[in-house]
Amino acid sequence: MASAIETAIRSVVEKGVVTIADFNRKRMRNADNPYLTGIHTPVESETLLEDLAVTGTIPAALNGLYARNGPNPIGGEQAASYHWFLGDGMVHGIRLQGGRALWYRNRWVRSSKVSEALGEPPAPGTRHSRSDNANTNVQAIGGRLFALVEAGANPVELSADLMTVAHNPFDGTLTVPYSAHPHFDPETGEAHAITYEGAPDGRVWHVVTGADGKVTREEPIAVSDGPSIHDCAITANNVLVFDLPVTFSIERLIKGFRFPLGWNPKHPSRVGVLGKSAPGSSIVWCDVEPCYVFHPCNAYETGDGRIIADVIAHADMFRSSTMGPDAQSIRFERWTIDPAARTVARAVIDPEPQEFPRLDERRTGKPYRYARTVGVQVGPDLIAEGSSILYCHDLEAGTRRSRDFGAAKVAGEFVFVPYGPGEQDGWLVGLVGDRVADSCDLHILDAADFTGPPVAVVHIPLRIPPGFHGNWIPA
Repeated sequence: MASAIETAIRSVVEKGVVTIADFNRKRMRNADNPYLTGIHTPVESETLLEDLAVTGTIPAALNGLYARNGPNPIGGEQAASYHWFLGDGMVHGIRLQGGRALWYRNRWVRSSKVSEALGEPPAPGTRHSRSDNANTNVQAIGGRLFALVEAGANPVELSADLMTVAHNPFDGTLTVPYSAHPHFDPETGEAHAITYEGAPDGRVWHVVTGADGKVTREEPIAVSDGPSIHDCAITANNVLVFDLPVTFSIERLIKGFRFPLGWNPKHPSRVGVLGKSAPGSSIVWCDVEPCYVFHPCNAYETGDGRIIADVIAHADMFRSSTMGPDAQSIRFERWTIDPAARTVARAVIDPEPQEFPRLDERRTGKPYRYARTVGVQVGPDLIAEGSSILYCHDLEAGTRRSRDFGAAKVAGEFVFVPYGPGEQDGWLVGLVGDRVADSCDLHILDAADFTGPPVAVVHIPLRIPPGFHGNWIPA
């Protein structure tokens, strides 16, 4: 614990840096920002549409809510300093029941900024000192719905109709930052996350919540430079910590850029293997060639002491861009981690650029066969953009199938909703936007007939900007 004097000194230094950053931000020249125009143009209002048009037949067993979170700035942004990852959170939801699409609605997550812009009193609950904007994921935890983000802001509890209930650190049981990516152990119902502060602090945390949504573990892990750890992976016995060369950048912050993370070639590139209940000091670090991972797909133990981790590997990240993700290359890889030798062997599953890997989450931490990913384009300015392609990888056969939604379409993350015991016995559900028509559809596919006609398409006559993560929440 820092002493009172150390805390006071740090507070003064931080205030000075923020003052300089604000000054430099105001002096920035105008710039074109691809995350404020075109399909990314922010939606300006909250909408409720009922009894949506459907092509095909929605399975009667799909009774629940598809919800997806993502950035949607309110009240205008300075294009030169805006970063896609920092936009005000907006959750979009489609409620399915009885073979019908009952409604679509979108609601801003009520940060203090959003509440003020809408002329509302602040939402109740406990805020983090640096941020209260939860814009990255939306998950059911302990029987309640939460909007989530990494690097500080507390989880935000939402109602069934997506309204903000409260900023809620799991009923006061969370005392450290949280993550946008908890991973649920299918055997215990526990949710595991690796969390960080978003500042040049010397630690991150392994946070575990029980099936009741209360925190049972906040184990610190020593690191350096303030690394960005967007996601983690779990196996039957371990959690994997991706400590890679994207770290806090005081230089970017002082220059006025709102997103203070950048590529840091001096930072060691490594993967940590930590027992789920082991002390943080016992973590085993395994060196890996420099790269960056936003999203692992899955990981599992081989029985001979090694661990297989399938990840989307970016050659680098935030090396040039101050507005969104950039990378020289993006590919789907299989990493074989050997904690005894402290090594990581990388092999390419698919060299095509892709992201947002998902699986049948009943196989989380276990051997599995199928992974679905979304194609991305890497443009000449190195800013990644979504494509119209959805991939299905058969990891056992070593094959890949592709589904192209068509010209002008932008596919989002698709989630697997099971209807039977097998990894192909389920529906794939996700949003597909249209750049030209300014509309969006919710596609429901049969995983066993990946390239066949959709089971159903729910038509939403509004543009939904590309966002981050969504999930199916059964009623």
